[in-house]
Amino acid sequence: MSNLATWQRFQDQYSVYPTLGLALDLSRVDLPASYSNQHADLLRRAFDEMARIEQGERVNTTHDWMVGHYWLRKPELAPTPELRAAIRETLDAVKRFATEVHSSAVQGQHGPFQNLLVIGIGGSALGPQFVAKALGHPHRDRLAPFFFDNTDPDGMDKVLAELARTVPASGEAPNENDRLATALGRTLCLVISKSGTTPETANGMLEAAAAYRAAGLDFARHAVAITMAGSKLHGLATQPDAPWLGAFPMWDWVGGRTSETSAVGLLPARLQGLDIDALLEGARACDELTRMPDPNTNPAARLALAWHFLTGGRGQKDMVVLPYKDRLELFARYLQQLVMESLGKEKDRAGQVVHQGITVYGNKGSTDQHAYVQQLRDGVLNFFVVFLEVLRDRDPAARRVEVEPGVTTGDYLSGLFQGTRRALYEKGRQSITLTLDEITPHRLGVLIALFERTVGLYAGLVNINAYDQPGVEAGKKAAASVLALQRRVVAYLAGVRAAREQRVLTAETIAADLDPDGDADPETVFKICEHLAANPGGGVQRVSGTTPATAIYGPQRLNP
Repeated sequence: MSNLATWQRFQDQYSVYPTLGLALDLSRVDLPASYSNQHADLLRRAFDEMARIEQGERVNTTHDWMVGHYWLRKPELAPTPELRAAIRETLDAVKRFATEVHSSAVQGQHGPFQNLLVIGIGGSALGPQFVAKALGHPHRDRLAPFFFDNTDPDGMDKVLAELARTVPASGEAPNENDRLATALGRTLCLVISKSGTTPETANGMLEAAAAYRAAGLDFARHAVAITMAGSKLHGLATQPDAPWLGAFPMWDWVGGRTSETSAVGLLPARLQGLDIDALLEGARACDELTRMPDPNTNPAARLALAWHFLTGGRGQKDMVVLPYKDRLELFARYLQQLVMESLGKEKDRAGQVVHQGITVYGNKGSTDQHAYVQQLRDGVLNFFVVFLEVLRDRDPAARRVEVEPGVTTGDYLSGLFQGTRRALYEKGRQSITLTLDEITPHRLGVLIALFERTVGLYAGLVNINAYDQPGVEAGKKAAASVLALQRRVVAYLAGVRAAREQRVLTAETIAADLDPDGDADPETVFKICEHLAANPGGGVQRVSGTTPATAIYGPQRLNP
């Protein structure tokens, strides 16, 4: 294709949305001009479904819940006066509490809060992490954010060590334990769980509480909950004898992956010192534009149609997300949950098995110039790319540094983005480009709302329900069954110790003794025993053997 032909195509497929600070370029997608008209009925169905969702239809069929994250930035859309009032009251409460923390009216046992430890999993961590990374700055943050986002004890130990490093060594805090105790006394813990029983979050909370106790501190005097009224976590946070500093609501009509504009995302952002009003305004402005049913002027509809074309409407290609901005480094991880949990479904709305979904992965440019762009250009063609370009390189008040005459590091970044985009398309690799003028709370709200709406419209195009997640529940049940078997294994080996039995206990024999009918899985018993044997206090030791068939286990010695 000649430069003039490419230029004309670019003009035809490049759309600017000034009120959003956003431009969308589909010129590197070989989308037929008639594609929108060919799928007009599907798109009409998608918009109708979105309208019913915003009106309060109970589309989360797993739990019989409404889906109302759009109401969070425009409460007057909520279907009842009670919901409208609850949204507004929660936003006011978030701002009021953050003001009390920033003014030191609320503080920890070692003085004003300086750090924020967010404890959550999935959307309760990914959204706050993404926003904190995108908008935060060490010199401007009112509270420095840290995260427990997994049930990995080593990971939590690392975060606690990072907290300790926020306190300089001194006569009052000469060693790491003293520094950690001082830091924890200035750290506000935000525990986020809708049910209060999510294992990863509950475990993180218990680990944090243990760290506070070890430091001689009262966890309740440093803790805040975001949870549903009546949940186990809500009961803990509001117990009369030891109430926490506060409890903010989550609602059943807000899913974790779309919760960034609820208290889940707004409270940590406000505590960090970010402008949540601008974030909400950006999301609201994008909602207004993407609510319009004209695919030619609606960026979410254009994106959804492009995804449909590029994946054959069946997830035939993966989505590689490449933001050319360090602040957007976590956007691919954020989108993984939003897109894959929403669209990864076995059945369509009619109950037919369809196995839908779009796989999402990515990192940041130009880091990927030296990672997997080689395969993207020359390897298997099983993907399309979503580039994110940001026009403003750095704070205008910052100094300008030229690395070559007339060329800055930001110019290099832009050149690498453009070169990669061109090199991929020359080899038949198609891409979508989103351009933001700058990274601000408003623009981040736009980006969040744009992809939320795109996911909803795409789900309508392929006739699936984006707002339930039975596969997630199945995984939780499977994990619970493993832990139940682990308790039986440990109790069994404790009985062997008590009886002083001398037996050769392999995974297979343990499983057979536990369930003579063969219900206990020897492989699971082997994995349980290997894990427990690697950790002191687990109650299991490997006596001999290394392979699954030859490994022999016994009760862990009390005094090895």
